[in-house]
Parts: sequence; structure tokens; C-alpha cells
Amino acid sequence: MSTPTHLHWRVQRFETLPPQVLHDILRLRVDVFIVEQRCLYPEIDGQDPEALHVTGHDADGRLVAYARILPPHAGGPPHIGRVVVHPEARGRALGREVMRQALLALEQAHGSARSALAAQAHLQAFYEGLGYRRTGEVYDWDGIPHVDMERDNAPVSGTA
Repeated sequence: MSTPTHLHWRVQRFETLPPQVLHDILRLRVDVFIVEQRCLYPEIDGQDPEALHVTGHDADGRLVAYARILPPHAGGPPHIGRVVVHPEARGRALGREVMRQALLALEQAHGSARSALAAQAHLQAFYEGLGYRRTGEVYDWDGIPHVDMERDNAPVSGTA
């Protein structure tokens, strides 16, 4: 995979995702979260139809970064999850960029970048650098230590 210097970002609702893009999203998530991380769990969890999907494609049209935004439930903030960078595109700060794009999408869709996420525990410092704070103890989720985190409505520009 060529070194992406500029990605084309899109934010789409499920029903507007082209079939090839949906395929690429699901493949990337399965390749990383199930195969690479050796974690057997139901990746297709029924929440994609209600989510916003943030995709970053390189100049060749390949999906290299992705995040999913779930709408708020029970008075809580929207939830960002399934944040992933293609293995061949890692080490280029694309994790920060996909999160910045997700936070901008939150501001556009909900008027605020306030959000929650369930971070893999080893990524806590990464998310703290984006304005998230830990809200609970480390817990096991499908064999991987996680921690719940929330972000207030701090400006998104501070995450780049």
C-alpha cells in the first residue's frame, strides 16, 4: 500500500454506503478486530444501520481508516467505536486523523463533539491526547482489556 499523503474522507449513513465500501469496511474490521487481534466476537452487531460511517480512502481508492459513530441513547452522548487503521497504513498518524474526522462529523451531526467510547486499555493515553477522560475501571470485553472514556465539548481543532 502506498504511503497515503492525503486521504479522501467521507461521512455516510449506512443506507448511502456503496456495496463495495460496505464490503471494505466489514473486511477491514474483521481482519483487524477478529483475525489480527485473535478475538472471536460478533463483529456484525446490528448497530451499523443506525450509525454514521467515517471512511478515509487513499489516492488509489483503498479504505485505510474507519470509525463508526452511534447515536446517543438514554440521554448519553454519541458513541465512537470500531476505530481502525489498515495495518499497512499504520505509523502515519492516521489514528489521530480518523478521530479528528469523527469528532468533526459529530459536531456536524449533533452540534457538539461530546462523545463516549470504549477504548482498548493500552490506547487510553492516545484517547486522552484527544480530550477524552477515563470514566471507569478497566474491564474485560471479549478477552481484551477496555476502559470507558468520555469527551466534553472541547474544540476539535485541539485534536490535530
